[in-house]
Amino acid sequence: MAQGILPFKYETEKNTTGMTALAGLPVYLDLAQVIGLSKSIEKHLQVRKGGQGWTDSQIVLSIVLLNLAGGDCIDDIKILEADDGFCEVLKKAEMHGLKRKVRRALLRRWRKEKTRAVLSASSIFRYLARFHDIEQEKLRQPGKAFIPTPNEHLQGFVEINKELAAFSNSQDSESTATLDMDATLVSTNKIDALFSYKGYKAYQPLNTWCFEHGIILHTEFRDGNVPAGFEQLRVFKDALGCLPKEVKQVRLRSDTAGYQHNLLRYCAKGESSRFGVIEFAIGCDVTQEFKKAVAQVEESEWKPIYKTAYGRKYKTGVEWAEVCYVPNAIGHSKKGPEYRYLAKREVLDRQQELPGLDPQIELPFPTIDIENRRYKVFGMVTNMDWEGEELIHWLHERCGKSEEAHAVMKDDLAGGKLPSDDFGENAAWWWIMILALNLNAIMKKLAIGVSWISKRMKAIRFSFINLPGRVVKRSRSLIIRLTKTNPSMELLINARKKIAMLQPVPTG
Repeated sequence: MAQGILPFKYETEKNTTGMTALAGLPVYLDLAQVIGLSKSIEKHLQVRKGGQGWTDSQIVLSIVLLNLAGGDCIDDIKILEADDGFCEVLKKAEMHGLKRKVRRALLRRWRKEKTRAVLSASSIFRYLARFHDIEQEKLRQPGKAFIPTPNEHLQGFVEINKELAAFSNSQDSESTATLDMDATLVSTNKIDALFSYKGYKAYQPLNTWCFEHGIILHTEFRDGNVPAGFEQLRVFKDALGCLPKEVKQVRLRSDTAGYQHNLLRYCAKGESSRFGVIEFAIGCDVTQEFKKAVAQVEESEWKPIYKTAYGRKYKTGVEWAEVCYVPNAIGHSKKGPEYRYLAKREVLDRQQELPGLDPQIELPFPTIDIENRRYKVFGMVTNMDWEGEELIHWLHERCGKSEEAHAVMKDDLAGGKLPSDDFGENAAWWWIMILALNLNAIMKKLAIGVSWISKRMKAIRFSFINLPGRVVKRSRSLIIRLTKTNPSMELLINARKKIAMLQPVPTG
């Protein structure tokens, strides 16, 4: 009987063919080897230390590779296991460079002969359960924001990611780090998940993005009911501790969630023993007092904001001005730090209001009425002496790559599909996704090429990862063959050559 309308049909191969649909994925194993990712995982997680079966590095790398290949849930590991060619490469890569004693120790972890290249879905679930702390769950109080203290295994991901950041900076050293702090909502239907301020169940990780290297420097997994600015100073200090030793200066950008006076004071007064004064530009709350200060700015003080396109500058219709404003929270202290407050306004055309629409309806952004004109208004606070327009453009850069990274986490990788009702398991799954995100960022910047840095995972998979090929055994090595006319062959070979030239970070 015909399988369909057109003259073709599907059949199962009777024998293993060595075919792979992931001919570009082994290049990531090259990069992980140079970085020392497996060693870092074994050193800092130690969940499977001294046990039998799969090691920490085998499990975590399998999930990292699953993210890169396009899988977004644990059950997708079956598809990775079914890729005969890639599994052959993975098994060969695991033993590369190991001394005979170490190889034998790995084989002794199995009572029977090891046949699988990646672990089963049930094994992943059991592994992730080790990151959940039941005792921390007992400390929760209804209606209150609570962040469980990570257990020693979960805390290990911070150290692994710290070493990833150190490797990235060692190849392209930067003495200044621009950190963008922002939270993102991950919607979920998990029973134990809590409602976010948007009105739906979610988790809300707080991420710290390093602009210079395009990686997530630090993340803290949180429940959906935890405000984005809750304990942000503590998280910021943790992120500072993850910066490579070459970094001497730090700048901070954040939206209004970062408008916490303890955070501003910490940066402005130089309370960091390592970095001293930290420059910042942060969105401020547009309160009634701030609106009054904006209304008192003379019309002559408002300056236009320009954008550059095709080599020419154009007015955007938006204006900025310095605002004389001292918030009540710091106004009582003569020794408190002094900040600059800037406002940005954009006129709203009342003629565009729909007939019958209440002109007093609340808009989803702050507005102010000045001389019978309504303006959309935005405020920011800073301790930097840059020219105002330049400072505003610089702050708004955080709305580009750092927020685009959130879309990559949830849509392109597996961060948007959390596997469990347990907080710790989801936190571990989120952290492994972050490792995949950063590994891919390093790959684009150091191996594939600068022109690929802005490309999303869709393009990377289409042109670099999800390539058809055949894995052929020859002597003691493997050969991955692509079709003769495949345009990605040169890209893969050049990437491997660049990776081979990278220098590992010295240990000790």
